[in-house]
Amino acid sequence: MSLLRVLAVAAVGLLALTAASPPAPVAADLLLTETPAQTLDAYGLFKDAGARHPAAGVVPYDLNTPLFSDYAEKLRYVFVPPGQKVRYVEKGALDFPVGSTLIKTFAYPADFRRPNENVRFVETRLLIRKANGWVAQTYVWNAEQTKATLKRAGARMDISFIDVHGQTHTVDYAVPNTNQCKECHSLDKQVAPIGPKARNLNREFDYSAKGDFRDNGDKANQITRWTKIGLLEGAPPPARIPTTARWADPKAPLEARARAYLDANCAHCHNPRGMASNSGLFLDLEETRANHLGVGKNPVAAGRGAGGLAVSIKPGDPDASILAYRMASKEPGVMMPELGRSVTHREGVELVRAYIAGMKTHFPPL
Repeated sequence: MSLLRVLAVAAVGLLALTAASPPAPVAADLLLTETPAQTLDAYGLFKDAGARHPAAGVVPYDLNTPLFSDYAEKLRYVFVPPGQKVRYVEKGALDFPVGSTLIKTFAYPADFRRPNENVRFVETRLLIRKANGWVAQTYVWNAEQTKATLKRAGARMDISFIDVHGQTHTVDYAVPNTNQCKECHSLDKQVAPIGPKARNLNREFDYSAKGDFRDNGDKANQITRWTKIGLLEGAPPPARIPTTARWADPKAPLEARARAYLDANCAHCHNPRGMASNSGLFLDLEETRANHLGVGKNPVAAGRGAGGLAVSIKPGDPDASILAYRMASKEPGVMMPELGRSVTHREGVELVRAYIAGMKTHFPPL
């Protein structure tokens, strides 16, 4: 049972206890003010101060392939003001109306072999669509897990956990500052969402025991459900929408998994409209040109980040590929992505190395 589902099961009990009185509405007007609230609970996005139970109108969701963040679990929600709708977009993030808020909490269970026990919330990030564009705000949780406070300058902390193999790890976890949020969430030099693309949302989601979300069944496709509850307009049936592969799904084709991983972890900068557009290395799923995907591509500016290697991807040889070298590094100025991680994602690197190793001398299109 997933962490999100466990929290939702608890929410059903809370809902039953409070059924006699209507829930407090989300403070939609406060979300749109220029000055951010000092604490997360001021917005009313959750029924409880610990942000375990979403308020009415705050909808949980998940992505097919998310960004890796030092092995943190992530709980995602979206709020759209009453009477407003998200507009379907074929490529790129969906078009969210003013007042929409994307909510993402980063959390660690003490032991990943028991992922639903002793879960520590670290930070909750908000991406708010205001009248003049998207604004990022980050709230850091206290040790008691009772309050999350605004941190414009970011923060650093040691996070310890036991992995699925029983080994103990400590990560130097970095909460991003406001400028760092802008670097990753940049499209045409404007802050923009990364994850909620139709193809990344096109998946089944378990809504069981979620109180307001339960509707004649436990599971539903997210595109279908969003349309049904009036959250999304203009979307074709899910069968007509591309689907981002799940990077960790061993049943999916290797190439599709690797491309999905690179799309989620690299393409927010490495795309024609991103911060790394001048590199000519474009790793989004929409890209089909072999050279722009890195196959046989020389770096624009060779430096120590290249590790003495000549091309981004050398088909059949991950050891000679700059892409794999930089993904494996933890050295500042070499590692990629530059932000958002302090450790190497072993499984992700293994996936991309296998993808490169299996390439032919020319790039086979998807």
